[in-house]
Amino acid sequence: MSLKERIYQHFTDSIQTKHDAIEVLAEPIELAAQTIVQSLLNNGKVLTCGNGGSAGDAQHFSSEMLNRYERERPSLPAIALSTDTSTITSIANDYSYNEVFSKQIRALGQAGDVLLAYTTSGNSGNVLEAIKAAHDREMTIIIVAGKDGGKIASQSLLNEGDIELRVPSNSTARIQEVHLVITHCLCDLIDFQLFG
Repeated sequence: MSLKERIYQHFTDSIQTKHDAIEVLAEPIELAAQTIVQSLLNNGKVLTCGNGGSAGDAQHFSSEMLNRYERERPSLPAIALSTDTSTITSIANDYSYNEVFSKQIRALGQAGDVLLAYTTSGNSGNVLEAIKAAHDREMTIIIVAGKDGGKIASQSLLNEGDIELRVPSNSTARIQEVHLVITHCLCDLIDFQLFG
């Protein structure tokens, strides 16, 4: 396979994964956007987290909320829990890397807030602990995942009212590409519902 053929294959695979995902994700994405809007209207906020590329996705969502997406509008409250290196490294050093998000959630999360967590595998220890902490704080959880849902799905960690947006793919790259589309859908739907 030539380099150009490999490029075409990446684009083709990405398009197919997105096509497959929309069939299963349209309704849950709509519900997730409505859930975030309800939280914001009740003076709540969104806490986001993830590791690696998923941390980038979490930060991307937070930046679109705090600054703006595609239109001028007031800033919306969102905090990316992966951006404070002093906090992350002190928690990882003094306790455990699995607690880098949960300790922040226990300090910053309030009943009615939303945890938006990204994980391609559903197996990240610190995301699993974040879910538990968010439940303790009476927050709603939106998981943006992939593959078979990992431990989040197999251990039934989500409560009624929580939302899973699981991309039907086993390729981390394809999952992350759809996660970006999901992020942009959420931003658009939030803006549309709040600002017309």
